[in-house]
Amino acid sequence: MPERNPSALEFLLSRRSRPAKTLTAPGPDRDQLLPLLTAAGRTPDHGKLEPWRFIVLEQGAMPRLAALTEERGAALGMSEQEIAKGRSQFDQGILAVAVIEVQKDSAKVPPLEQTYSAGAACLALLNAALADGWGANWLTGWVSFDEEFGRKGLGLEAHERVAGFIHIATETVQPPERPRPDIQALTTWVSE
Repeated sequence: MPERNPSALEFLLSRRSRPAKTLTAPGPDRDQLLPLLTAAGRTPDHGKLEPWRFIVLEQGAMPRLAALTEERGAALGMSEQEIAKGRSQFDQGILAVAVIEVQKDSAKVPPLEQTYSAGAACLALLNAALADGWGANWLTGWVSFDEEFGRKGLGLEAHERVAGFIHIATETVQPPERPRPDIQALTTWVSE
């Protein structure tokens, strides 16, 4: 029999993201965040390319990013509601880690697999934060996909893009459980 880790499995079976709007100060300090980033760095990474990196957005950076979101939304002709929704994660943000997908040339590892690894890094960071007792949420939204926002706000280069903003802070409420997928309906068993 394999060596079991029942507490880890129980955590994964019951994990629940916390809505970013319900998070409050304090967030983790740098010493508290480093082990979470280290855990996220253990994500599957075929070819050891490290096709992702982290940008830690501390609370002092949030007003600048909120203003840039409003500027970019107006330039893109978005409605006031779309702009407000886009900037809310920065208006309300305590601490967020921008997980940046970094596409690297590789004859062995296709770009899509690198994208998957960046997504896995997002989930690994989210789960590490939750396991450490923080409230955490993975957000994207239109601002994540706006190249100009990425360049101006985060200093991204042409081969980089935002995989997600992982907001981490103190949870104020534990959300109720939500409906989960019917795993039996989504699973096919192949035995021959």
